[in-house]
Amino acid sequence: MSAVQYEFNGKQYQCPIELSVSLFSGKWKTTIICKLMGGTKRYGELKKLIDGINHKMLAEQLRELEQAGIINRKVYPVVPPKVEYALTELGEQLTPAIRLLQQWGSQFATELPQESPAPISVPLPVDS
Repeated sequence: MSAVQYEFNGKQYQCPIELSVSLFSGKWKTTIICKLMGGTKRYGELKKLIDGINHKMLAEQLRELEQAGIINRKVYPVVPPKVEYALTELGEQLTPAIRLLQQWGSQFATELPQESPAPISVPLPVDS
């Protein structure tokens, strides 16, 4: 019986799940993919949509997803530069799996207490 190996971008994997998870593993990649499932986004839009991600990490994660063929980066020759990101056909194929992961993960949701706005303190005029 022959052993089956899986290969992607020159890396070899023992099973297809290992390959799949390696392509979108990391703290931010699935979040980026989820945001792009809603359609093409500019870099600044992604930055605003993803709480807690810094510029360096966003750029790095986008680059890795692009190298994996999951997203496409389109640069427009304008000033200031306009760059858009979208899922590729390969990235779109992740949609059913991501939706299943979202559905499965939603069972662990907890409601956060709503923050009440801080009371506004207005100094009252002092009678003289």
